[in-house]
Amino acid sequence: MIYIDVSPAVHSRAGLGRYAEKLAFEIAKQREVTLFHNEGQGAKMPATLSDLPAIKVQFGYKPWRMFVFVAQLLQSNLLSYDKKLSPNSIFHATEHLLIPLTNVPSVITIHDIIPHLFPKYHKKLNYWFLKYAMPLFCKRATAIVTVSNSTKNDIVKYYKIPAEKIHVIPEAAAEHFHQPSPSKIAEVKEKYELPADYLLHIGTIEPRKNLDRLVDVLLELRNSGHPNLTLVLAGAKGWLYEDFFARLEAENLKSIVISPGWIDDGDLPGLIAGARLGVQPSLYEGFGLPILEHMACGQVVASSNRSSLPEVGGDAAVYFDPEDVSDMVNVIDSILTDPKTYEARQKLSLEQAKRFSWEKTATATIELYDKIRETYATKA
Repeated sequence: MIYIDVSPAVHSRAGLGRYAEKLAFEIAKQREVTLFHNEGQGAKMPATLSDLPAIKVQFGYKPWRMFVFVAQLLQSNLLSYDKKLSPNSIFHATEHLLIPLTNVPSVITIHDIIPHLFPKYHKKLNYWFLKYAMPLFCKRATAIVTVSNSTKNDIVKYYKIPAEKIHVIPEAAAEHFHQPSPSKIAEVKEKYELPADYLLHIGTIEPRKNLDRLVDVLLELRNSGHPNLTLVLAGAKGWLYEDFFARLEAENLKSIVISPGWIDDGDLPGLIAGARLGVQPSLYEGFGLPILEHMACGQVVASSNRSSLPEVGGDAAVYFDPEDVSDMVNVIDSILTDPKTYEARQKLSLEQAKRFSWEKTATATIELYDKIRETYATKA
């Protein structure tokens, strides 16, 4: 039996939730799967997974995290979850939380080590928890999956984990990300009251996303040949976002920096295709899924050249230094003012997106499970 922790999907935690949902759904097409998740306020199983058997833990998010961390520290058989799982099973933690297990092989997906690299961008309690918990979970796991070579290199460098323990298996855009019809684009623009001329950023609003500089870029572009250009920020408020919104209020920028909040999944392709350009200025990403989502919808992306983003965007995206506003302005302007370059990048983008699929991700993950089981059988 394969057990997959889908807690982030049950609790709608942005990119982690999408990863857990899609991975479990695709693996269940090929193998027998039982889901695992903690309960808590607002817990809701995604419809795509509702027919699968599940083990539920009656803890809210924070108490559950602390229990798991303490149990991993103690390594007591009394606190192990082995007895709740079937014999000859394997457990996959899809976020940065690995339940205590004694004789059951486990896989943990590490999406990034952002708390280690950017502590000032996290709330203090969350930072301290992850600072000590994540290296411990990496040590306890039988194998680690990570979604990019960039994150693998970070884990090796900062957590001192052997490279051979880490397996790079990338994510993919969901199937509903494809080029929408002109009528769908118009429908989405009307629904969310979007302007005609906008740059688009998709992602949780928090400091690491580098949105202050993106606003600076917008203002410069509006003063140099793009007077009607606006910026749409599609994504929920994350943490430490207060200063950013205070700036928009103080500088009277809310009419040109539009934050519609969470967008329904079915509307995202129309939102993406309706933009002039997708922009991802993040200072660090473990993967950068919005880049593939843009590309699958036929949208060109101007991206930061940091961390994993060039791995995801390949030769299709255009890149800038995310700490250099002038470079950002020049790169974005070069695409906005050159239709032939945009069209060429658009074709490359569609080809790049096709290189990734959740079927490939699931197959590679199952192959890893099988290798782990073979190793365990040999030791037995």
